[in-house]
Amino acid sequence: MKFGVIALQGDVREHIEMLEIAMDEFGIEGEVVKVKKPEDLENVKGIIIPGGESTVIGRLCEKFGLLNKIRDLVVRNELAVMGTCAGLVLLAKKIVDARVGEVSQPLLGLMDISVVRNAFGRQRESFEVDLEIPEIGSSPFRAIFIRAPLVKDILNDSVKVLAKFSGKIVAVRQKNMLALSFHPELTNDTRLHKYFLNIATGKA
Repeated sequence: MKFGVIALQGDVREHIEMLEIAMDEFGIEGEVVKVKKPEDLENVKGIIIPGGESTVIGRLCEKFGLLNKIRDLVVRNELAVMGTCAGLVLLAKKIVDARVGEVSQPLLGLMDISVVRNAFGRQRESFEVDLEIPEIGSSPFRAIFIRAPLVKDILNDSVKVLAKFSGKIVAVRQKNMLALSFHPELTNDTRLHKYFLNIATGKA
């Protein structure tokens, strides 16, 4: 079984390592591949879009033909996708920036959510917090927020809110898509990566 991480910018190695650990804990045989072009998606069950600069990742995905390929596979339910931080922005149908307002950038536009970029401030305002995420268990998840976005509005009742911080939505799921404001790959907690594997294999 094959899973992938978009390897154009961001925490690629960290996500690969977390997926490999999660697969091992689940007893899933397979591999995690770096995805840089459409042909890298062949036989991939699920991909992660890591954090980084959403505009840069979006433009590179568009340049290499990944946006249309991913969009097509997800819509046909042949691929699951998890977006973290910048990845959440790319999945959204509507985005604004906390400082400059409306922005234009390449997006997958797959999730029925509106997102505010950089909602929690600059890099130096990064922080950690324990989140309650009942979908993955009763123990809190230590979430790391770095220039994080947030979900401002839910645009369709098929979107499920998984977690909030100070009343703000920071984790959502819609069908075969999972989007997080924070960076689970920077922790030692594999529960969200395992949850994503369950989504990708049709077990959640």
